[in-house]
Amino acid sequence: MMRRTLALALGVAAVLAAAPASAQTKWNLPAAYPADNPHTETLTAMAKQIAEATGGKLVITVHAGASLFKAPEIKRAVATGQAQAGEVLASIHENEDAIYGIDVVPFLATSYADSKKLYFASKPVLEKKLAAQGLMLLYAAPWAPQGLYTKKDINSVEDLKGLKWRSYSVGTARIGELVGAQSVTVQAAELAQALATGVVNALMTSGSSGYDAKIWETIDHYYDLQAWIPKNIVFVNKAAFDALDKPSQAAVLAAAKRAEDHAWAIWPDKANWYLDQLKAKGMKVQPPSPALRDGLKKVGDQLTADWLKRAGADGQAVIDAYKKM
Repeated sequence: MMRRTLALALGVAAVLAAAPASAQTKWNLPAAYPADNPHTETLTAMAKQIAEATGGKLVITVHAGASLFKAPEIKRAVATGQAQAGEVLASIHENEDAIYGIDVVPFLATSYADSKKLYFASKPVLEKKLAAQGLMLLYAAPWAPQGLYTKKDINSVEDLKGLKWRSYSVGTARIGELVGAQSVTVQAAELAQALATGVVNALMTSGSSGYDAKIWETIDHYYDLQAWIPKNIVFVNKAAFDALDKPSQAAVLAAAKRAEDHAWAIWPDKANWYLDQLKAKGMKVQPPSPALRDGLKKVGDQLTADWLKRAGADGQAVIDAYKKM
């Protein structure tokens, strides 16, 4: 009897000793950009802060460079529980709902101050759309302003006609259509290869994406349009979040708030740094000609009208709220 009691006691002790290890929760967070991209670095810092704040109870592994899921697959993967959190460029889901593309409407918000206002104006609607898919928004982070990369001088929109135009969203594809270019869908992880193989020879994206893709190896012109400032959104599977204990939930939200504040603080300087790097690599970095800017502004006006038609009452309410800020 004594031996049984001792054995039982030892067994209980073993279970209790193993409890902390078994209580650890592990999350996967797929991301679309390289490990040294500022967005990914911000995610990695957030994951580290969460692990420290929870005493290792919640460990988040960031999978950079679309290594776990390709960019268009990330949101669905998190919604279906294949991953617990993720980061995507919001506008790649504009074909699903127009609200995801509000920040890529050309010339609607061209400064960081205006971009942040647009984010806060659209945030309630964005949160509602994500919640309907079992997702919870953690934070949004801006990119550098968007410019035009080409292999030749572009003095007006007519010069873009016939070029192989890289698109990554409904809006960028529509720009290609309106200027008479041939649109080809290419996500960030495939951009370098698409450029090297001649699949595309003109595109609008940020200085940071151009730097990541070593765009100077195939493209030598950059026009600093500052056409729009796109944003990444970071979200979590709501059921996975709800399964955490309250202290862990608080740690996630606090780290996400710090990540968002950090991202908005660093990107203005980062944007200038990336342009300096393009210049250092021999690229011709310049402002657009008045004719090019005016032509693209007309394209922007058309895209704004298109977007409002697709976005309906929700979209108009967001634009109205933005203009009042």
